[in-house]
Amino acid sequence: MDAKKGDWVLIHNIVLNPKERAPQVPDDTKEVPLEMWVKGFINHDALIDSEVEITTMTGRIVRGRLIDVNPYYKHNYGKCVPELLKIGLQLREIVFGGEDRE
Repeated sequence: MDAKKGDWVLIHNIVLNPKERAPQVPDDTKEVPLEMWVKGFINHDALIDSEVEITTMTGRIVRGRLIDVNPYYKHNYGKCVPELLKIGLQLREIVFGGEDRE
């Protein structure tokens, strides 16, 4: 089992296929499905990629394909830029006359 009953999980579901999209939707949007990702507590043991049922924090029951167990944010703001580190020191010097005047 990848997920046990009560685990915090992420599920995915296709809400509308491209052909089911509204006619007033822009052309580039019509070409892709309307997708939904929801986090919640899984209601039964399951394997990744299987259809599951979850209960969200607000108590909604939602079905979808199990994507991840204990999901977390995986984005970042990129690599360190040394020049930006120096800007803070230079600004402190300009505004306050150096580090000793905090």
